[in-house]
Amino acid sequence: MNQPLAYVHPGAKIAKNVVIEPFTTIHNDVIIEEGTWIGSNVTIMEGARIGKNVSIFPGAVISAIPQDKKFEDEDTVTIIGDNTTIRECVTINRGTSDRMKTIIGKNCWIMAYCHIAHDCIVGDNCIFSNNSTLAGHITVGDYVVLAGMAAVQQFCQIGSHAFVTGGSLVRKDVPPFVKAGREPLSYVGINSVGLRRRGFDLEKIREIQDIYRILYQKNYNVSQAVDIIEAEMSATPERDEILEFIKNTKRGIMRGYVSKQ
Repeated sequence: MNQPLAYVHPGAKIAKNVVIEPFTTIHNDVIIEEGTWIGSNVTIMEGARIGKNVSIFPGAVISAIPQDKKFEDEDTVTIIGDNTTIRECVTINRGTSDRMKTIIGKNCWIMAYCHIAHDCIVGDNCIFSNNSTLAGHITVGDYVVLAGMAAVQQFCQIGSHAFVTGGSLVRKDVPPFVKAGREPLSYVGINSVGLRRRGFDLEKIREIQDIYRILYQKNYNVSQAVDIIEAEMSATPERDEILEFIKNTKRGIMRGYVSKQ
């Protein structure tokens, strides 16, 4: 589209029905697919790969170079999945030589003032509330919800279907299907409301609860709990997803809740 009040670099590849509002700047080596809307005063920098039917609201900056002193202008990208909404003043940085890309999945909702740093990989159907912040090299599963002002430390992982309460500081990995809250961040139950909304039946929710009772409420250490879960719980996709997450954690998983004396 001809945008007399926007700057679109001749090297950018823009689908015909993309809407670009005035005063937006789109740099070279950018791809924007069909049905996407770019609000006014948006900056889309080199390496952006934006899918179909994406909405990007005013003030957002997509695919700026990483805020990483080790970055040496590697040829990296930022990938935004189809049907994702990026609200006002969100910043998403492109990758470094670690992963070469930053990825936001499909059908995500990234609310105002969120920051997603270099080399983050975010799954599908995630919701990040206002001012949530991901440092670099973070992996987030599908259907994760971060409430407002949650801050996640670099190299952490958050499992699918997890819910992190507002204002939380995430310093350890958050396993799948759980609610995380308090300070320091702790297990406060499974995300039963979210699971019900996504079609998990009562039997499946109880299975997940039983797994986390062993892990967090029976006074076992993590290795003991994993052995008991493997021995006593039938193999299911959910059980195996939890066990695989725990076995592959590099930062360690968040603690169980301990009441203050």
